[in-house]
Amino acid sequence: MEKDLKINNGDSLKEKLWIGIPVVLLIGLLSILIYNHHAEFSWNGLIEGFNEELLVFFAIGVFAQLVDGTLGMGYGATSTSFLLAYGVPPVVSSTAVHVSEMFTTGASALSHHRFGNINKKLVRHLLIPGVLGSITGAYLLADVINGDVIKPFIAVYMIVLAIIIIKKALRKNIVKKKTKKLGVLAVFGGFMDSVGGGGWGPIVTSTLLGRGRNPRYTIGSVNAAEFAISFASGITFMLFGGIHGWQVIIGLILGGVIAAPLGAYLVNKIKRKPMMVAVGIVIIILSLKTLSKLL
Repeated sequence: MEKDLKINNGDSLKEKLWIGIPVVLLIGLLSILIYNHHAEFSWNGLIEGFNEELLVFFAIGVFAQLVDGTLGMGYGATSTSFLLAYGVPPVVSSTAVHVSEMFTTGASALSHHRFGNINKKLVRHLLIPGVLGSITGAYLLADVINGDVIKPFIAVYMIVLAIIIIKKALRKNIVKKKTKKLGVLAVFGGFMDSVGGGGWGPIVTSTLLGRGRNPRYTIGSVNAAEFAISFASGITFMLFGGIHGWQVIIGLILGGVIAAPLGAYLVNKIKRKPMMVAVGIVIIILSLKTLSKLL
């Protein structure tokens, strides 16, 4: 009896940690941001920043989070494609996406946990390698690589991600296979996500789904791991590149946090294939528009 009680207490503590750690990190992060950038977060700063552009970024945040929450991929690719097409510079868009993702993925992870969509063993396998890859990519983009030079490459990369999404959607019969080298997959996904402003979901989720894994738990687990990846890359951007584009960040955060619970709820309620194809086509159109401006 006493042994069973100890096991139950241990399980209860672990469950609380799954909720408590993201909440504590998000509260701590928000407190630091408000303290260091109090002018932007003051009432006057918020009133001045509330205009048509903020509403555009808010709408992008809502749409990108709904895509990501229901498909397990596409937040970075969707939001980055929209921001680049809107004229936001690559470093600002990538920083904004990753800082906002620190909040939106936290909300998404808590929502997926609430609806029982998480395979905790899979999350643990993805967590540390994904974080290492994201930190490396964020450092290179913030301190080494010229954003203007890589802008066309990012647009091409987004088109490739969109093609991967559409290809996965059109596959009919998927035979379940054992997934090998999860760590390598997570490192690559985290790195490309930081450098390109998106890619964790299309690379990791699509690969795991392509191996026949259960969509519900794959999407929930990859979203939960993405919180740590986004947090690591966001902190790296802050340390080495500073924070730019507060209006973009606030709009994406508000839209994403509001849409996160709805995305987690809809994960098993919508037809995935038509939506994946639609999202892929939208990303391709936006990326082609960005390339046409550059060329």
